[in-house]
Amino acid sequence: MTEQSKSTFATVNPATGRTVAEFPQIEGKEVDVRVQAAHQAFGEWRARSVEDRAAAVGRAGELLLERKEALAQIVTEEMGKLISEARGEVDLAASILTYYAKHGPEFAAPEPLDVEEGEAYLVSEPLGVLLGVMPWNFPLYQVVRFAGPNLVLGNTVLVKHAGICAQSALALEKIFQDAGLPPGAYTNLFVGHDEVSRIIDSRLVRGASLTGSEGAGAKVAERAGGNLKPSLLELGGSDVFVVLDGENLEHTVKAAAAGRLANTGQSCVAAKRFIVLDAHYDAFLDGLKSAFGRLVPGDPADESTTLGPLSSEGAAETLVEQIEETVRQGAELVMGGKRIDRPGAYVEPTILTGVEPGMRAYAEELFGPAAVVYRVADEDEAVALANDSEYGLGGTVFCADTDRARRVAERIETGMVWINHPTSTQADLPFGGIKRSGYGRELGHLGMREFVNKKLVRVLPPGTELHGIAG
Repeated sequence: MTEQSKSTFATVNPATGRTVAEFPQIEGKEVDVRVQAAHQAFGEWRARSVEDRAAAVGRAGELLLERKEALAQIVTEEMGKLISEARGEVDLAASILTYYAKHGPEFAAPEPLDVEEGEAYLVSEPLGVLLGVMPWNFPLYQVVRFAGPNLVLGNTVLVKHAGICAQSALALEKIFQDAGLPPGAYTNLFVGHDEVSRIIDSRLVRGASLTGSEGAGAKVAERAGGNLKPSLLELGGSDVFVVLDGENLEHTVKAAAAGRLANTGQSCVAAKRFIVLDAHYDAFLDGLKSAFGRLVPGDPADESTTLGPLSSEGAAETLVEQIEETVRQGAELVMGGKRIDRPGAYVEPTILTGVEPGMRAYAEELFGPAAVVYRVADEDEAVALANDSEYGLGGTVFCADTDRARRVAERIETGMVWINHPTSTQADLPFGGIKRSGYGRELGHLGMREFVNKKLVRVLPPGTELHGIAG
């Protein structure tokens, strides 16, 4: 992703390279005013009943669907997502807000504790103003999975979106305003990286969440930790897709292609490393080559296009550089590896084999339509290869014998494993990783347990004998 100038956020259509719009950044006192407004809104917002807050968040979900086509077109223009996938992202984002509108009050309800004498329970209290630093690849979904549960809980949120997604950022802010949130409860910030650090330092900000690169995540975690504030990180991934048998191989290959190429391969949980048992390797590789070869590059707003551009010129250049250096290091380029001869940030669907430790594609995340395929002798070798990664976000195991698949899945070191389906996401399932893929969980009931004060309330009868006092 190319860096924006210090003074503006810019929408550059990656299918054409044309700059569509620019938006001025704010800094200094302008930022402080918005942080203060979010803090003031917190007092009003937390005072509302959780049912009232949930209803407003649910209304935001309804507005997403009402404005679905306009939102999808913005996403497609800003980061090149296929229009059908952009509509699907709107649906997913709306489902998350609907989920927390329905279940949030239940998740926030007091939790009784089993004690021998008197009464004890936990209450869920919001922390205050939270900062969310968001990426460009899912400009709606990744914002609402942060904002939705925290707003229902009673926190207020500041959102620093990616520089290339300014129109999505403004559209989401308008949706939450129109849904009835008080001014300052949801605030979009067009700010640079230096301001992010300053915002985290503010005594009015109580936590930070980032979805993005390892480098950005390390900086946010360090800043939050230095201020003794909680943080949540969802970073990169190099997800495995393990193939244990040849049953229904045509379906497995279809799933592999879908898992690798959704969002033009620009997903942290996209299948990136395909680990195939020896007996099925050749047939799987032939099938994947055929699936990749059928893709049709074109305008992502055109319904017939099946391969869109990457999000930016910089993203395309980085991916090609990774592929070319890996080939120079000795890997085999089975297909692709070059820019497509047309305007825009297009890269050919690519398959690499013979990738070994020390090569770039072995250790680095390939963010685009590029797959690495490995041949292994048995399950033990498959698991060892799967776990030989600094990342640990998601993974996939395909096998007709689901008990066998479970055994392998439970040995894979990741935050999530899907069996007989590419790694995916839905509102009621916790999402997050381990190792250099980050920490913490979003979505599901755990999505309301990251930025919350689980306060103990202990009730004893008057005159209870004093004992067990400790600090």
